[in-house]
Amino acid sequence: MPDTLTESPIRDIVILGSGCAGLTAAIYAARSNLKPLVLEGHEPGGQLSITTLVENFPGWPDGIQGPELIENMKKQATRFGAELRMGHLDGIDLSERPIKVQIGKDTVRTRTLVIASGASARWLNLPSEQALIGHGVSSCATCDGFFTREKEIAVIGGGDSAMEEALFLTRFAKKVTLINRTEKFRASPIMLERAVAHPNIEFLSNTTVEEVLGVEEQDVKGLRLKNRGTGEEFVLPVSFMFLGIGHIPNARAFTGLLDLDEDGYILAKDDVYTTLHGEIIPGVFACGDIKDRKYRQAITAAGSGCMAALEVEKYLEDHGQ
Repeated sequence: MPDTLTESPIRDIVILGSGCAGLTAAIYAARSNLKPLVLEGHEPGGQLSITTLVENFPGWPDGIQGPELIENMKKQATRFGAELRMGHLDGIDLSERPIKVQIGKDTVRTRTLVIASGASARWLNLPSEQALIGHGVSSCATCDGFFTREKEIAVIGGGDSAMEEALFLTRFAKKVTLINRTEKFRASPIMLERAVAHPNIEFLSNTTVEEVLGVEEQDVKGLRLKNRGTGEEFVLPVSFMFLGIGHIPNARAFTGLLDLDEDGYILAKDDVYTTLHGEIIPGVFACGDIKDRKYRQAITAAGSGCMAALEVEKYLEDHGQ
């Protein structure tokens, strides 16, 4: 094997990202003898790498730890010949074929590219919050709502995402307190009305989270809050805190190169085809959370990774490669 990626021959496929979408694409591509190169990126394993128990991924009746699920996928991909490398995308040229991908000092040439770099949850970036991610602090109500059964919890945010999370969590939690840092909510009127009308949702506006309590116990015990108007601080006893302040798609490198929506998600045509000015870009595909602002589940990411790999196979066959 060449010492550097630059010295490597032209690849059939390079996959950007090593979460569920990227690794599923790698498994399918490797089983088709395409010898995929997977670049792990700045968040190896994606959001599952900071998730504890995953109970909604098919095939694991007793659940599985998120990092273990990712590690199993990596082993499965490498077993069939996928190559995983640490590296960050420093530049890309989609104007010529083969496609040129700049990784540090190395330039990788590839016939096809699968973009599976995901989306990162927006956090408050409090040290206590970061210490308790996966231990009562979550950015995914669908993933972790089941664990809140009969508990009192908090949802942070004032937009539609926060309202949706709060309404969903009322299926399990005894009480949901929705905390917004301003007096005004950004949510659409209909979503706000639904949340206000729900008897198990209470609102705290003009309030910020100063600290998540329970770091020593590795279990959320409450929130230290501050009223922005009066400066008063007080403790809200809750067992979970959910962030409902959105996600940031990891697509900045593709600004001006691919069609993105107003929030920076890749606009994929027919599920996985990328476009520029509405025209499909040959050989460049997107899958997972980088183009999915709606579902954001491990299983949907894996499904779109499968689709992207199958489209890569078809593209290479159609072009005699």
